[in-house]
Amino acid sequence: MPVIPGTDPAVSDLCLGGNVFGWTADEPTSFALLDRFTDATVSTLAPFVDTAESYGRGASEEILGNWMAERGLRDRMVVATKASRLEKEHPLSAAEIRKAVEGSLRRLQTDRIDLYYAHYDDESTPLEETLRAFDELVQAGKVRHVAASNYSPERLTEALETSERLGLTRYVALQPHYNLMERAAYEDGLRDVVAAHDLGVLPYYALAKGFLTGKYRAGEQVDSPRAEGASAYVGERGDRVLAALRRVADGHGVTVAAVALRWLADRPTVVSPIASGRSVEQLADLLPMQDLVLTEEETQALDAASE
Repeated sequence: MPVIPGTDPAVSDLCLGGNVFGWTADEPTSFALLDRFTDATVSTLAPFVDTAESYGRGASEEILGNWMAERGLRDRMVVATKASRLEKEHPLSAAEIRKAVEGSLRRLQTDRIDLYYAHYDDESTPLEETLRAFDELVQAGKVRHVAASNYSPERLTEALETSERLGLTRYVALQPHYNLMERAAYEDGLRDVVAAHDLGVLPYYALAKGFLTGKYRAGEQVDSPRAEGASAYVGERGDRVLAALRRVADGHGVTVAAVALRWLADRPTVVSPIASGRSVEQLADLLPMQDLVLTEEETQALDAASE
């Protein structure tokens, strides 16, 4: 079962991205997405949802908080959010972290955050100050665990070693940009750091900004706010990856998106990939990844196509 090392409970195979809440999904649609997601998560796993204070400038957290309060499901969920950059001069300073967490707790209508990220590295603030501030939140019970997002291998290593040296709460997870189309940045550096320090990995852009849904083709227009980003992957390599995904998907009777997510979830160190849908229909295309089992031959074919 998917477990972030050093934490409990086990979480869902898919982490639902809350970036769409209040953006491409209004509150009623977001409620429907969360209902569908929790209904599809087996009772032995905690539905895992990822958001950030910067998503919709707090709207995402507010919608998630309203939904948890209305449904009475806070204790079943594992909620991750982030201290983000926004217009802050020193976003990971102790003062900014304290202010950010209070805002997130208020919007989420909860007394604790299960996983609290440094959304982006902040080289203007000493790592020791950031890590002491995170440790303070854990000791106060406002945050259960802390994690990093968008850190370089060098800075992640330094942060982990600093925590160990000072006896502070350390990062238990990393959220990197990682998927079938974006492998090098993670696999050529970050993966070794993660493995050496036993971190869990929660990749964002797990579907390559929507490209790995298979709906983006050369010369075709797609009505999506992510179309421009996804179009960067159109080309020979992208065609090769999509063709391999379709062969596997057809063999299992699922979508190419579900196969792409399952490939990522099965990678060493990965706990749950993060993905979202702006409609219940889009989310339904992703959910079969939770029960999908890829053969060794299928995994190797996807590996080869994406090299």
